[in-house]
Amino acid sequence: MAVLLGVGIIAYRSVISSSESAQWAQHTNEVLEHLANLRLGVESIEGGYRDFALSGSDAFLQQSRASALLADDEQRALRALTVDNPRQQERLSTITELRQRMAERGDTLVGLRRSPAAEEAAAPFRSGQDDPHLSAFRLVARDMEMEERRLLQERNAAAVDRHRETQVVLIVGSTLALLIAALSWWRVARDRTERKKAEDGLKSLNRLYAMATGISASMVRVRDRTDLFNRACRTAVEQGEFEMAWIAVVEPNENRIVPVAWAGHDEPVMSTIKAHFSSNEGTLQGNTLAARAIREKAVIISNDVQTDPSLIFGKMHADSGIRSLAVFPLIISGDPIGVFTLYTSKPEFFDAAELLLLTELAGNVAFAVDHLERQERLDRLANYDTLTGLANRRSFLERVTQHMLTATKEGHKMAVFLIDLERFKKLNDSLGRAVGDALLKQVAEWLARNAENADLVARLDADHFAVVLPKVMSEANVARGLEKTIVEFTKHEFGLNDATYRMAAKIGVAVFPDDAVDADALMNNAEAALKKAKASRERYLFYAQKMTETVAMSVGIENRLRRALEREEFVLHYQPKINIDSGKVTGAEALIRWNDPVAGLTPPGRFIPILEDTGLIHDVGRWALRKAMEDYQRWRNDGRPAVRISVNVSPLQLRNRDFVAEIQEAVSIAPDLGEGLQLEITESVIMQDIDLSIDSLLAIRALGVTIAIDDFGTGFSSLNYLAKIPVDTLKIDRSFVVEMASATGGLTLVSVIINLARALRLNTVAEGVETEEQLRQLRLLGCEEMQGYLFGRPVPVETFEQKYLSIQVSDGGHFAVN
Repeated sequence: MAVLLGVGIIAYRSVISSSESAQWAQHTNEVLEHLANLRLGVESIEGGYRDFALSGSDAFLQQSRASALLADDEQRALRALTVDNPRQQERLSTITELRQRMAERGDTLVGLRRSPAAEEAAAPFRSGQDDPHLSAFRLVARDMEMEERRLLQERNAAAVDRHRETQVVLIVGSTLALLIAALSWWRVARDRTERKKAEDGLKSLNRLYAMATGISASMVRVRDRTDLFNRACRTAVEQGEFEMAWIAVVEPNENRIVPVAWAGHDEPVMSTIKAHFSSNEGTLQGNTLAARAIREKAVIISNDVQTDPSLIFGKMHADSGIRSLAVFPLIISGDPIGVFTLYTSKPEFFDAAELLLLTELAGNVAFAVDHLERQERLDRLANYDTLTGLANRRSFLERVTQHMLTATKEGHKMAVFLIDLERFKKLNDSLGRAVGDALLKQVAEWLARNAENADLVARLDADHFAVVLPKVMSEANVARGLEKTIVEFTKHEFGLNDATYRMAAKIGVAVFPDDAVDADALMNNAEAALKKAKASRERYLFYAQKMTETVAMSVGIENRLRRALEREEFVLHYQPKINIDSGKVTGAEALIRWNDPVAGLTPPGRFIPILEDTGLIHDVGRWALRKAMEDYQRWRNDGRPAVRISVNVSPLQLRNRDFVAEIQEAVSIAPDLGEGLQLEITESVIMQDIDLSIDSLLAIRALGVTIAIDDFGTGFSSLNYLAKIPVDTLKIDRSFVVEMASATGGLTLVSVIINLARALRLNTVAEGVETEEQLRQLRLLGCEEMQGYLFGRPVPVETFEQKYLSIQVSDGGHFAVN
């Protein structure tokens, strides 16, 4: 009995020890699982800050904050599980401190991203630099994992020793002891199986975690959707250890699912899948798991491929070793745009933990697709003509620069052709804007077809196109090719409104490197050649230096302009600016006129270039500023509604180092006079010397004067610097307003400008408003102010005061502007 009792006691102790070992293994698995979730949460926090710094989207901040809450929960769970381990508690305290520093860094990045220093916030991430606190966190987390695994190994070793002791005792024991030992062995074996299963599950989670991290990191580097999809599939196979992965997108026009990227199994397997989706069974209404996932907007899984009757390719997958698969929908703004499908050789693989992680990963891939598509649309708007789809001036200049580099490297010449459509304006005015747009599209198609590459052709403005010839052997060859092309163009019939028309064109040619060594100069010289061709009977002309030499003004005209200031022959006319919502006058643009004793009242376009060539623009500009401020102060003294006056600034004035002092002198004749002045400066003037412009405009705004960018949208570089330039108002160029009511591209561009101004908290003024339809569309788009012939033409100051600034005192004592 004593022996039996001893054997029983020893066996019982082995059972208890085995049970405790299993409990410790379960405890360790819980700690490692919470630690893995904590790692994922911290990495997601950092990823959110990174993506926000790169894109500026608040959705990434929301992702970081949600991940921070999850990380807090996991950290509290770890503290509770390791309360009896001082070293782990100390490491958790270190993690708390590191997370606090990461959060402070993230808040700093958010502030930088929402400030003019946005590029500074994104720079560390573009260079691939990791947060040192994140690296420190990874080390501490790794130490915690190693500590838990060490404790588990020690406890497992002790359990093994006890198991061996039990086996020795049971050999010499009784039948009862053998039975008890057998039961103990069964318990221990079961515990080992559970531990092995838990360890396998943890390894699987770690692989998925590595896969998610790899795909998230690649999202920063990809530049298009195809690259993103290929990287995601390849990472799923290489790091997630899936047997196969593929991504398909929805083609809504064809009601079809189209596989676009894959990795893993041999080509025949994927070819079979692609062939099925290209058949009548591959539609959104088909019986495939992909179609179900898209229709239901939910994950579809099959954890037993061998027995699942819903699988179309179940036998093929089973023969190739596949045991589980899952289809994750890619959803953007509630609409599925495709699926991400994963295959594994492990049965019953996709449990709740794996599905949670992979569903979040699919959401990240969909978000990256949405971001790339938005960026593509913005890039296209910035670099292509919305009517013809050809490159715009900005994009064309970049391409010319690249062709110049190639020509220099390969030792040959290249040329630029500028093309002007003759009589286009007459056709456009007589047949209407819609017909004119249709003609421009056909011309663009003809030029692209003739050039054999649409990337060599651009539309610069209304009826001006450009073509680059990448390789020129001799000007004689170019001339022969031009003559042939001109003949073909003039013979080509363009179909418009059931009728055919033939067009003619003038062409200006500039050759690199003979005529210029940079793209801007080459374009300018080609324009000079075009201008000379239009003034002559020649169909085309090559650039010659004499074309750009300034023709000196006659002494008589220059002397009359010099005397004009002394004799007070210059006058200011004012055109009202109107608040679109209220209909009231909110400002006036001062427009200079010259009462030439020989030619009469002369508009500025005829004498401003002469003033700039002779340097008289500085004296006349100072007079215009002083006269505008005198009128504004008189309105205030007379009790009239003193609306702000806008004065145009010449490029020479802005570059003058004394210009700020001249503004200060003009507004110093009365207190707070600066609030009555607004300077209008064109995009091109500001961009000529951006640093000098910013410094000057900052000093001018300090005087209370506001700044408006005139003819906004006609430049090609200011969008890159708009956030840095101290301005208050964007004036939408008249050409965009005219195209707004007759072309979808024009309406889109005006909408983009207004939304951009609203985002930067700038006022918008539409120029050249002449019709009620234009006014209606501007009101719908949210434009604040407008000016144009619809409301009033430029008039002398006396007429302006009588018509727009007459005083009617209301019951409340306020002035009402008629």
